[in-house]
Amino acid sequence: MTVIAEREPLMEISNLKKYFPIKQGILNRLKGKATPVVKAVDDVNFTIYKGETLALVGESGCGKSTTGRSLLRLIEPTAGKVLFEGKNILEHSSQELKRARREMQIVFQDPYASLHPRMTVAEIIAEPLHIHKVGTLAEREKRVESLMETVGLSTRMKNRYPHEFSGGQRQRIGIAKALALNPKLVICDEPVSALDVSVQAQVINLFQDLQKEFNLTYLFISHDLSVVKHISDRVGVMYLGKLVEIAKTEELFSSPKHPYTKALLSARPMIHDKDRMERIFLEGELPTPLNPPSGCRFHTRCPFKMERCAVEEPIIKDFEDGHQLACHLI
Repeated sequence: MTVIAEREPLMEISNLKKYFPIKQGILNRLKGKATPVVKAVDDVNFTIYKGETLALVGESGCGKSTTGRSLLRLIEPTAGKVLFEGKNILEHSSQELKRARREMQIVFQDPYASLHPRMTVAEIIAEPLHIHKVGTLAEREKRVESLMETVGLSTRMKNRYPHEFSGGQRQRIGIAKALALNPKLVICDEPVSALDVSVQAQVINLFQDLQKEFNLTYLFISHDLSVVKHISDRVGVMYLGKLVEIAKTEELFSSPKHPYTKALLSARPMIHDKDRMERIFLEGELPTPLNPPSGCRFHTRCPFKMERCAVEEPIIKDFEDGHQLACHLI
C-alpha cells in the first residue's frame, strides 16, 4: 500500500448515475408507458486522491465495473460530474476527451478479449502512441521495448500474437499498453480475477511496483477481498448501485460499520480461526436494479432493519476520520 503524504484530489465524482433503458417492442419503446430503466449506478459520490489505490468491492451486479467505465466515458453516464484535476470530463468535446484520456487508462478483466488477435504485441502496445501521434517510429519502437521490459516480458516476444502467450503474460501486455502514454490514473477492472492464483500474486506485485515507479493512482475494482486488503489504501463498498461505506483499508477490515460490509467480510475464507468473523447470513434474494427497494436498498436483507429503513434513504456522510457511511443505524 502507498503512504499518502498529502490528500490531493485527482478525480472527484459527484452524483454519478448510469441508467440503462429497457426497450421493448418493434419501435423499442413501451406505448403509453415510461421506458423502464436499470439503475446500475445511482447517485454515487467519492474522491480518488493522487498516489493512492482506492478499491471498489461488492457483489456481482452491484455497479462497480459500470462505475469505473463511466469515469472514462467508455460508457456514457446518465448524470453527474466527474472532475479530473478540476475539469468535468463529462462536458468535454470529443477532442478534449481524447486529450484527457492520455492521463486516464484502463486494464480490463479479460486479458485475451481486450487484445486484438491480429496485432502483434509491439503493435498493441504502440497503438496509443500512434493514435496520439507521440514520437517517431524509432522512438515508439524503443518505448515499446522499454515497456515490455518494465512489465517483465522479453523484447524477443514483440512480434508474437496474443494467442501465443499465457493469461498472465497477456495481462502484462495489457498493463504495458495502459502505461504507454504515462497516465496519472489507471482503472483496474478485476485485473486478476481471470488468472491462476499463483499468477495473481505476481501481477498484484507488478501493479504495486509500477505505482511506486511511475507515481500512479489506481481505482482497483475487485470482488476478491484478500487482494483488496493487500493492495488498497481505501475501500469503497457498493450495493445495488449505491456506495454504502468508504474507509481506510485497515479500519474497514478490522471494524466495519455497515451491516452489508459486515456480512461481506464474514463470508470471506480465512486460514486461521483467530481471524474468522462470526458468519452473517443474509436472507432473501438480491433485489433487481430494475426495481430497487424504497428507502435503504439493503433493508430487504438487513438483519438489523428498522421501520425508518424502508421509507427513508440514508445519505452517505462522514462518520469519523474520513470513514463514510450510509446507514440509519449509526
